[in-house]
Amino acid sequence: MILDNNTTTTESTPFGNIAAAATKAIPSSTASTFRRHGDKYIWGVYIALCIISIIELYSASSREVASAGVYGPIVRHLSMLLAGFGIVWTLERMHYKWFYALAYVFVGFSVLLMIYITFFGDIINGARRSVTIGPLALQGAEFIKMSAVLAIAKIMGTSQKAKSIGVETRAVVISGIVIAIFCGLLLPQGLTNTILLTGIAAAMILIGGTEWKKVLALGAVFAFLMGCVVAYKFLGSSHDKNSELTEAVAQTGGTESVAGAREGTWAKRLDRFFGDSIPKYEMEITAENRQEMLSYMAQANGGLFGVFPGNSRETARLPLAFSDYIYAIILEDIGFIGGTLLLGLYLTLLARAGMIAQRCHRAFPVILLMGLAVMIVLQALFHMAITTGTFPVSGQPLPLISKGGTSSLITSIAFGMMLSVSRTAVQNGTSQQIKEELNALPEELRASNPVELR
Repeated sequence: MILDNNTTTTESTPFGNIAAAATKAIPSSTASTFRRHGDKYIWGVYIALCIISIIELYSASSREVASAGVYGPIVRHLSMLLAGFGIVWTLERMHYKWFYALAYVFVGFSVLLMIYITFFGDIINGARRSVTIGPLALQGAEFIKMSAVLAIAKIMGTSQKAKSIGVETRAVVISGIVIAIFCGLLLPQGLTNTILLTGIAAAMILIGGTEWKKVLALGAVFAFLMGCVVAYKFLGSSHDKNSELTEAVAQTGGTESVAGAREGTWAKRLDRFFGDSIPKYEMEITAENRQEMLSYMAQANGGLFGVFPGNSRETARLPLAFSDYIYAIILEDIGFIGGTLLLGLYLTLLARAGMIAQRCHRAFPVILLMGLAVMIVLQALFHMAITTGTFPVSGQPLPLISKGGTSSLITSIAFGMMLSVSRTAVQNGTSQQIKEELNALPEELRASNPVELR
């Protein structure tokens, strides 16, 4: 069962009088249709990931703590998790209509942030990736991915056909344009986030009721555009030039802005991934492949059951063990069995989102819910694929587990919105109460759930 029988008789409004201006008030007679709390299984996944994050971050940092007594990174991560829990708790108590009302506000902020970072952001490894505000370094890519989910959910959720199953063609075109703009903003930072964003968007457009032929047509357009970018970036003499630029950046510690350095980094990583014919276990450790090789050694050392957290051999040698390669440390600590169970947690989240979506009546919360779940799970799969060598090397945090302020906060926002949908989009009341509640929504949110219709 997806629902429990806990109900409440009141529904709080987090923004006071703004609610009345933005949307119609929900009749008090229907307030009892809402659950008291969000889905317990989603809560369970969230709490389990937080616990694993705390244990594994300490394990990945234990040698530094023991040798130098440096607790700062652990304390900061715990602060981020605590702040994230507050965000989840707050968003769970909001009605999902607020995410519709504030979607474009978040999108506008994210786009402006990304544009600012592109020109004035902090330079890390030859690319501008973030901007530091107080103790927090805001990663523009994380905001853009969340913006894509909100924008597509709003576009697709309000463009369902009135007399047939499916979505209006204009919604598909608009979604494609939005994603193209977002991909253009992400591309200077790396290919992985761009590919990840495209995958999230494709899944949401399909879930939104788009016909396969339209999805394939949109995919063909994106494939053509991506091919043009790859041809421009990597063919001809630019490869050697950019490789030299990349080396120049590496020699300065990755803190200097060198035009074209990122293209050189991509090219060298792709060449190494597709061009190496030597088995990885026979490769010599070099400056270029050091992270990868130490990651593989950590995974091999873990075996089936692991060496137990805190006993990792590679944490002292593996760069970014607490972020980009945290999954390697997890496999060393708790073995293949533990790593598989962690994968199962993410897949459980996706499955649970699908089960809840089937019980929703409206299109917008369904598309939003599934988009958020796909965003988290697909990013987790990318991280695991990179760590295990099945995908070219690229920096990608493991959602809610890797050390990282922006990633933790954005993932917490996603969990909070998912819990809100599970609480307010799936009701416990009578058919009449549910009907009254749905009729109280703004007209643009009344489109039927395309998943349910199928």
